[in-house]
Amino acid sequence: MDLENLAQQYLELVLAGRRQLASTLILKAVEEGTPVKAVYLDVFQPALREVGRLWEENRISIAQEHLATAVTQLVMSQLYPRVFSSERRGLALVATCLGGELHEVGVRMVADFFEMGGWDTYYLGANTPDEAVVAELQRVNAALLGVSVTISSHLARAASLIKRVRAQRGLERLKILVGGLPFLAAPELSGELGADGTAVDAAGAVARGEELVR
Repeated sequence: MDLENLAQQYLELVLAGRRQLASTLILKAVEEGTPVKAVYLDVFQPALREVGRLWEENRISIAQEHLATAVTQLVMSQLYPRVFSSERRGLALVATCLGGELHEVGVRMVADFFEMGGWDTYYLGANTPDEAVVAELQRVNAALLGVSVTISSHLARAASLIKRVRAQRGLERLKILVGGLPFLAAPELSGELGADGTAVDAAGAVARGEELVR
């Protein structure tokens, strides 16, 4: 199926709250050969960006925006048998949103891409306290930390988390990736915050993460 057309159909269904039809549309496309990675990058990502744009322009309600996100998370979970089927490589990623960050779908997609690349991923979700992030990094002996920042006013908070992680004994070799809207506009911010890099999407995050831990 043409992915642009698939994304448009999916967008219309999630905005209408047609959860079952949206799920059926995606699962059928995957069964017919559309790669899961293509669904993430070329269907979910543009559809949700369009949802965000429509909300910012006050053309849809906050309820519709939340519903579109919830439906997407549901469909992603239905794809997990394919996401978690890769051979393990002994590398661990902890992926999280900052405390105060509630937009978690992007970093969840990143975690799923690493999972499809054979990593063991520990996705902590939205609004995660710094101390919980540090504890999880130590518990799983992570090679990489992925941090999502969607609001520019949270950049200082991201810098604080990175500084705290860098100061922990046993995490000296840990690499840190950051991602989100502020870094799309200004990739150099990642270095200013003390991170090791950033990426424009989930596929790029995996490529950069592999490079950093190689």
